[in-house]
Amino acid sequence: MHRRPGRVPAAPPTLADVAERAGVSRQTVSNAVNNPDLLRADTLHRVQQAIAELGYLPNRAARNLRTRASHLIGLRITPAQEGTANATMDRFVHSLVETSRDAGYHVLLFAGAPEDPLSGYDDLLRSTAVDAFVVTDTYLGNPQAAWLRSRRAPFVAFGRPWDDPAAGHPWVDVDGAAGCELATTHLLDRGHERVAWIGWRKDSFIGEDRRAGWSRAMRARGLPTAGLASRVEDTVGSGQEAAAALLAQSRPSAFVCASDTLAMGVLHTLAAQGLAPGRDVAVVGFDDSQVAQVVPPGLTSVRQPLEEVAVHVVRALEGLLARPAAAGESVLLAPTLAVRGSS
Repeated sequence: MHRRPGRVPAAPPTLADVAERAGVSRQTVSNAVNNPDLLRADTLHRVQQAIAELGYLPNRAARNLRTRASHLIGLRITPAQEGTANATMDRFVHSLVETSRDAGYHVLLFAGAPEDPLSGYDDLLRSTAVDAFVVTDTYLGNPQAAWLRSRRAPFVAFGRPWDDPAAGHPWVDVDGAAGCELATTHLLDRGHERVAWIGWRKDSFIGEDRRAGWSRAMRARGLPTAGLASRVEDTVGSGQEAAAALLAQSRPSAFVCASDTLAMGVLHTLAAQGLAPGRDVAVVGFDDSQVAQVVPPGLTSVRQPLEEVAVHVVRALEGLLARPAAAGESVLLAPTLAVRGSS
């Protein structure tokens, strides 16, 4: 069942419901209950009126909200994608857990219905089990950020607000365009002039951002890109098919891929055609997965600084949960290139 913002809750009213009715923050409601002397008379009256109208009964969990008493940060996890080499989230979660622990927090992992990107969030908000959230799915159309803002729930995003550049919430991201420009320049410096691109469908903001880095590097050398690009689904099989088509039609000497998953597909195609990666055709992936590190002869790949991402995410969370709260800044980090035998 899909939950929609603004729906009248069937469960007993919560502190967040009072805040929404009164048009104030949840911290203000908490102050009205526990420290009314901190509020102006008109604000206190408005909150008390909302409490009376909703029949809100403060409880211990609600009194602890936004005071860091729970010391828990919520992070929704999604099922692993079959047929891919993507383990980026595993690295990020590990880094986030370690960094949060050093800051005095613990990460609470929760799952939700795959068809409902909001499931799980509402339950935690109503139980006041967490102090804040980390949002990782910032793809086009994902409603999490807007919904959390509407509920006045503190959160930090790992990923830019692609469909809402004016969004005011703090976020941390890695510059994918810079990473793919770095990868392409690496191949160009090694003498390749026909460098092909295999990326994701055009409706992927992240994929198009990474493609822009490849295109920028090629244009900077005055090299053509026509006929050298393919947009596919992020699976090994799609990478195989795209590589076979490009090799037959455009005969590139190197590939830059939007993910290690697609790069693995290229390696499969090269093996099937008796071509050696790094010797006959160069290949570069993105994400520096564990597969990239162990597959012969080693896959050159763009590595995201996920440990640094976690540090900035936790720093922003600490600012949001400070008293008074401090507005977090948006941070765009530069990736590096792990060079191995495939290039």
